[in-house]
Amino acid sequence: MEHPYGYIKDDKVYLKGFLNQEDRVIGEVKENEASTIKYFEDRFELAKKKVADLKKDIEENQNKGSFLMKLIHLRESLMQYDALGDFVPLINELNEQEEFLDEIIQANRERNLEIKRGLIEEARAIMNDTDWKETSEKFRDIKLRWIKTGPVSPELKDEIEEAFKETTDTFFENRKNYFEGLALQAEENIKVYESLVEQAREAFNMQDVKQAFEISKRIQKQWKESGKVPAEKRQPLWDEFSRLNNKIFGRFKRTMQNRPRHGQGHGHGGYNHPPRLRPFEVVKKIEKLAESMRDLSLGDTSPEKISKAKRLQAEWKSLPPKKPREAQQYSRLFVFFTDIVFEKSFLHKLARSKYDNYYDMDEQEQKQVKISIMKDLISRDEKELETVKENSENFRSHEPDFETMLYRKISAYKRKLDVKNHIIKELSNK
Repeated sequence: MEHPYGYIKDDKVYLKGFLNQEDRVIGEVKENEASTIKYFEDRFELAKKKVADLKKDIEENQNKGSFLMKLIHLRESLMQYDALGDFVPLINELNEQEEFLDEIIQANRERNLEIKRGLIEEARAIMNDTDWKETSEKFRDIKLRWIKTGPVSPELKDEIEEAFKETTDTFFENRKNYFEGLALQAEENIKVYESLVEQAREAFNMQDVKQAFEISKRIQKQWKESGKVPAEKRQPLWDEFSRLNNKIFGRFKRTMQNRPRHGQGHGHGGYNHPPRLRPFEVVKKIEKLAESMRDLSLGDTSPEKISKAKRLQAEWKSLPPKKPREAQQYSRLFVFFTDIVFEKSFLHKLARSKYDNYYDMDEQEQKQVKISIMKDLISRDEKELETVKENSENFRSHEPDFETMLYRKISAYKRKLDVKNHIIKELSNK
């Protein structure tokens, strides 16, 4: 039995070849030839409906490109579909729809490329910002918009993704390094507070009430100028520090009130003061301490140097709080070289913590790592100093100690910068 698009032969139903395909068997006669032909013609109507439904979906939906794979699968299935009818118009219809979708997809990809390049530029503009909270929020917004933006051409995908990853990685790596540095700096700051508490204990146990009081005044000023640490770690230290200083002050006040007045005997109820160094001896001692600390500040840090530096600090603390005027220059040098010793130790710890392979590097690589870290620390200190100056202009106080406290705070930042610049200069000249 013949059919415009097929035939029956030996009780088998054939579909005539189309689009370079050979004739193929699509079924066999069941009850009779007429009903069998009708069955396969009805199946062809189902195929036509699938094509019509897909075309309608494409027309009615905004995201037309999402139908491309469905179209390709339907076209492939029609090439092997068991039905009798003219498949060529259906295939042609799908080909036309594919061209239509390709144009839309290409236009979308070009628009997506333009959007993503804009997001990359937006990210590059802020990737070196150090306002961590605000910039993190901006990056979260940029990432969200990136995810919502559709794909670009496959040949550009890797390039564009890598460019975006580079900007985000730069910012989040900078942020990570900053907070790691803060954590290490906080550890160093805690040691300063612990040292001040220990000095308060030593002062409290002194027999010389006046000297204890002088030390108490000095270490309270140092406490105010010390760096930031988490509140939960600082509070217990502060509780003990303030308790000891209050007791020192109370004892000093009682002693001054009970001190014999003019004309009264001086041989009873007094305190035996340890022999004091004469002013020129203090100057000589400070000069010697400054020279010793300068020697320790040269070259790389080591546990032995830190131990020696702490012993020199202990000797320094045993000197009278009020130094002779002639010793001022040596006093400043002692403090400066002390800062260099401990800053180098901190820098070494920071380099080790940030680079697991630090000890596998050669000397030149280690030096470059330290220079890079030190530049970041200098940048951070400069920004903090600028903030302090701006805040001082905006929030001036009429408290009597405000100007003095502000001067000391700014001077402390400048000294920190001097120390860091000295170290970076030494590293660069190696």
